[in-house]
Amino acid sequence: MSDHYTMEQEEIFSKVMRAGRRTYFFDVRSTKAGDFYLTITESKKFTNDDGSYHYKKHKIYLYKEDFSEFKDNLEEMINYVIDEKGEEVISERHQKDYKKETDDVAATAEKASENGQPDTSNFTDIEFDDI
Repeated sequence: MSDHYTMEQEEIFSKVMRAGRRTYFFDVRSTKAGDFYLTITESKKFTNDDGSYHYKKHKIYLYKEDFSEFKDNLEEMINYVIDEKGEEVISERHQKDYKKETDDVAATAEKASENGQPDTSNFTDIEFDDI
């Protein structure tokens, strides 16, 4: 038996949840004694300037003796967030139709150049009398 096998026992049951750049893996594994435990892994994709990418992973090991208290605390925290802020996502980055401001500016500039007009979307109206 290799060290890798003893550290990461065979997966018994798994689920994957994709959430934007993050992916969550829920894996039921078996201890040496044959009991089950849960691992929750968050994997987040990062893109480098050259277009290559890498993943950062964080893992939680959750054992049966902690399930009840973990579940109670997680449920309490989720309920608190929903009670305080509701279920609607506030952050623009998490909206399905989110466009970066630079995308809007680029699109405006592109339309203006197609019409043979200069892009004035970033200009401020100034009267020369004000100077």
